[in-house]
Amino acid sequence: MPGFAAGGAVAALVAVGRQLEAKGLLFRGTHANLSARIGPDRFVMTRGGSVAHLDAADFAVVGVDERVLEGDMDPTMHEVVAMHAGIYRVRPEAGAVIHTHSPHLTAFALAHEPLPAVYEPLLRFGLAEPVPVVPWAPRGSERSVGGIVDVVRDHPDLSAVLLANHGVLVFQRDPASTAQLLATLDEAAELVLLARALGGAKPLPPEALDAVRARMTAFGSRR
Repeated sequence: MPGFAAGGAVAALVAVGRQLEAKGLLFRGTHANLSARIGPDRFVMTRGGSVAHLDAADFAVVGVDERVLEGDMDPTMHEVVAMHAGIYRVRPEAGAVIHTHSPHLTAFALAHEPLPAVYEPLLRFGLAEPVPVVPWAPRGSERSVGGIVDVVRDHPDLSAVLLANHGVLVFQRDPASTAQLLATLDEAAELVLLARALGGAKPLPPEALDAVRARMTAFGSRR
């Protein structure tokens, strides 16, 4: 069980797990991996399995070097630890990471199709380019984790990637905003699929991101 320093992050992730289940973002198995940074070189993370009914015993503290520092983690979880640690290493501003098989986003991942940035609410997260698909590789392999890290590094304005044939990885400043972004992305994916029956979603104007940012600044809103 993580120590006192991780308590606030654990409570936030427990709440996020319940929210994701309530919003249908976990798909049928309610499987996901949640983590939150608790220092420059460490994070607290779920130990695997369903995240719908978490408690403090379901977490461990891990270093960005992928070593387990508090609690215990099944060796089969190393592949997931490596994925989260890779994000924290290349994105020092990231305060939380969520990996799920959210149904509509995962449909795009299975199709190897980037999610187009056509849903206006995504602009409030700074997302104005398609969410890319990381090429498939055996889960947890150097090629898999390296592929994720490379795509994230090459897209500094994005805070989500699709994992080919697998799911989605989302990261933001804290657990709550990461969960909010995940919900917005899955909404976008569902709506893009629905819009295809009407001829397909149409692009936002090129100036849309700057216009939304200016309005958010004027009203003092981060979201």
